[in-house]
Amino acid sequence: MSTPTFYTDRQDVGHHIAGDVIRPSGGRFSPISNPTTGETLRRVALAEPADVQAAVAAAQAAFPAWSEVPPLRRARIMNNFLALLNAHRDELAAMITSEHGKVFTDAQGEVTRGIEIVEFACGIPQLLKGDYTEQVSTGIDNWTTRQALGVVAGITPFNFPVMVPCWMFPVAIAAGNTFVLKPSPTDPSPALFMARLLEQAGLPKGVFNVVQGDKVAVDALIEHPDVKAISFVGSTPIANYIYERGAHFGKRVQALGGAKNHMVVMPDADLEKTVDALVGAAYGSAGERCMAISVAVLVGDVADRIMPLLVERTRELKVKSGLHLDAEMGPIVTRAALERISGYIAAGVEEGATLLHDGRTFKSTEHPEGFWMGGTLFDHVTTDMKIYKEEIFGPVLSCVRVPDFAQALRIINDHEFGNGVSLFTRDGNIAREFGKRVQVGMVGINVPIPVPMAWHGFGGWKKSLFGDMHAYGEEGVRFYTKQKSIMQRWPESISKGNEFVMPTAK
Repeated sequence: MSTPTFYTDRQDVGHHIAGDVIRPSGGRFSPISNPTTGETLRRVALAEPADVQAAVAAAQAAFPAWSEVPPLRRARIMNNFLALLNAHRDELAAMITSEHGKVFTDAQGEVTRGIEIVEFACGIPQLLKGDYTEQVSTGIDNWTTRQALGVVAGITPFNFPVMVPCWMFPVAIAAGNTFVLKPSPTDPSPALFMARLLEQAGLPKGVFNVVQGDKVAVDALIEHPDVKAISFVGSTPIANYIYERGAHFGKRVQALGGAKNHMVVMPDADLEKTVDALVGAAYGSAGERCMAISVAVLVGDVADRIMPLLVERTRELKVKSGLHLDAEMGPIVTRAALERISGYIAAGVEEGATLLHDGRTFKSTEHPEGFWMGGTLFDHVTTDMKIYKEEIFGPVLSCVRVPDFAQALRIINDHEFGNGVSLFTRDGNIAREFGKRVQVGMVGINVPIPVPMAWHGFGGWKKSLFGDMHAYGEEGVRFYTKQKSIMQRWPESISKGNEFVMPTAK
């Protein structure tokens, strides 16, 4: 691999509709910054309702022909796209590092996780198979099929500009739908790059469209009668809003919200390995992950033994430009996010938590104007504190001390979020009980970030998920298709006479 460099395109970012790149010369724009340097790179257009209308119209026009393409041929186009993603993995990673700030190696990992969903979508012929029962009643056969919904939309966050869209559109498109993606305006370039790769792979124009924008575009997608389903990943208040508004307009909605992920450390855990896992899960990608560990629940005497190791490792964290391949953490995504996270740290101090390492003191000598912060570590955090209750979405680790496993389980189950959780222990019975009793959607046993693989599906519980189906995997196939049941018989098997009663098997 060659030494990575920043993505330096300076053209304003527009939309991708029906195969055309739309670069507006007027209207509303939002700046795109390089978090590492603090420099404003260019602008992204913010769609108006007319732009959304054009994208949905293009998708609607493309749907009849695309839905009739045999699943095997759709899978072949996905396979072409898969090869192009692999060939351009580092270019996509460079875009992510330039606009988001996460370190290049982490960006490569994000692209790889997106690629894995595309690999899963290549198996769509098998995934769309229905069920068949011969002779459900005399002379009658019954079978089910799964058919595409039509135009579907995805609204995705800044923290994974490649992976999260790939949770959605590969499965949706392979299943026969057409797609409108509204990415985050913070780092919009990867979405347009993937749109070009899809066309190179042979995807017909209009099947995949991109509209940049903000709440105006979101509301236009929710309200549009031709959009049949919306998938969203972001904060809980917005997930709840999209779920409620989508239901009002009769749409199928899958809205993944916020998180406050705990890691329980039992007294018998391997401390060195646990510290490595905890630091990586808390500070990787500057904590800007919905699966980041933001609370360490330290059981019994393990707290006094692990805290010195956590302090040392947090102080030694390699915070630098993501272009350095040894970097462990890059900058915060925007100046506004930096200020918000700093406010949470101040609140933790004010509420009485013990601040053992203050990330606000970090300064980058290489890029002093960037949006920089080091890792922050709190001890003696209690469950009534703001830094415990709310999602910070930054490199802040709060340590809560509890006397026993029962109390650790209780505080996790009492929390309003239920996205991800982890337990580090050598005790098989504790692990079994934890996995069975914890009220969280994704559970890791000695695994710090339990993100399921492509064929298992992703989703939390409680206020971390609004809707009935998780993202990708077979749940994703069900979300992007509707079941049809067909019962059939032929005249030769129909008895004479009127049928006024409910049919039964006979």
